[in-house]
Amino acid sequence: MENSDRKVKKAAIIVHSGTIDKVMSALIIGNGSLAMGIDCTLFFTFWGLSALKKGRINSLPLSRMNLFGLGKKLIDMAMKKNNVATAQRLIKDYKELGGKIIACDMTMSLMNIKESQLDKSLIDSYGSVGSFLNEAKDAQITLFI
Repeated sequence: MENSDRKVKKAAIIVHSGTIDKVMSALIIGNGSLAMGIDCTLFFTFWGLSALKKGRINSLPLSRMNLFGLGKKLIDMAMKKNNVATAQRLIKDYKELGGKIIACDMTMSLMNIKESQLDKSLIDSYGSVGSFLNEAKDAQITLFI
């Protein structure tokens, strides 16, 4: 196999968690991929789908050490002090760089989430596991966050 044949051309990431640290991890990896010329698709499913609700991206909880909201405030302060982009900025950059987002329609049915509750400006398509697998089948990088 030649070097050009081994070049990473596509990444596919399942975003299963709706917590700020995990959503941001997916967005940081997604942005890094796009900046390197690697196409990237994020598949938001189960609790991850809640991050796509209107106005929700900046109010996601912390997965661990939340301490009744204090942990989130401490993380927010540390991020600001260290000039770390907010989740809202990361998702905006991701979309501007050409990143694709699929919202899981099965999760929408299961958790009674309506399209009208989601920020449609972030979503490229609605689909199920088949939609994700269609993206992932050609991906050289596949992650579950």
